[in-house]
Amino acid sequence: MKPLTGHDIRTSFVNCSKGEAKRLPLPKNLADLDHWDDLDFLGWSDLSAPDRRYLVVERAGELLGLSLRSVSGNRGFLRRSLCSLCLTTHPSSGVSLTTAPKAGKAGREGNSVGLYVCADLDCSLYVRGRKAVPPGGRMEESLTVEQRIERLRGNLDAFVERVFH
Repeated sequence: MKPLTGHDIRTSFVNCSKGEAKRLPLPKNLADLDHWDDLDFLGWSDLSAPDRRYLVVERAGELLGLSLRSVSGNRGFLRRSLCSLCLTTHPSSGVSLTTAPKAGKAGREGNSVGLYVCADLDCSLYVRGRKAVPPGGRMEESLTVEQRIERLRGNLDAFVERVFH
């Protein structure tokens, strides 16, 4: 991913109003972020409202920002949960159901899509081995790192596509 500015981020959002995009908090570490090449998307949580999350992805040369909500709930009966994007397994609190309002009229009518995603939104770092995976968090597989990156990007692209349709 190429380095982004606050302006790039705020003007990329497709599923919230321009006013909401202007008011949303930027990632706290944006100025210090030095691992852009390791990111397939930029994701962060609103520190003042932990159920609000944001994701910016480059798709076909265009930046697309998504406003997200994490659904909290007691999933204590689950010992482990699987991220739908990177397929990393976490203790149940490490993965959350995240929803995105659909873009356009469908979103204004209250329609949304969701998926289970790493609570810290660090999927890109997990698949590249740049962030420690929780014990038991990576299933044994024969895919290369490049193949896991492609799978992550495909899963992310499918989610973004669902926001638009």
